[in-house]
Amino acid sequence: MRILGIDPGLAIVGWGVIDYEASKFKTVAYGALRTPAGICTEERLRLIYSGMQELLREYRPDAMAIEELFFHTNVTTGIRVAEARGVLLLAAHQAGISIQEYTPAQVKQAVVGYGKAEKKQVMTMVTMLLGLREVPKPDDTADALAIAICHAHSGGSRLASYFNKNTI
Repeated sequence: MRILGIDPGLAIVGWGVIDYEASKFKTVAYGALRTPAGICTEERLRLIYSGMQELLREYRPDAMAIEELFFHTNVTTGIRVAEARGVLLLAAHQAGISIQEYTPAQVKQAVVGYGKAEKKQVMTMVTMLLGLREVPKPDDTADALAIAICHAHSGGSRLASYFNKNTI
């Protein structure tokens, strides 16, 4: 199964593509979609949307895993991230890609085994699980890979997919 992990944002969208077969990971590619500061939100959203379309065309994932929106204290930033999430979800839906959303705690639990793990622990485990030489940069990219790993562990099995489709 090919999984595209997405860490949504307006300035930086982290992305990572992994293959998960027979309980083994293979890193395909990872990076970040960046939008320049100082341009209008609509143009940033257009750039994110078109960048996402390119990723979907190039890597042809079976599923997309994306982090659920989590508000800290800055509601304005949260709204902008929600808008970016919207265009990311739209692009995946239009491409017919299965979409699953995960909370930060679910990602930490799946990757580290502890839902309140520190960011450094998650980064270390991503690097180890994927056999990378160093922690992917920027952090948004490492987070996207963690989200993809979470999907592989949580929703990537055929049994989990069956229950997700066949429950009310």
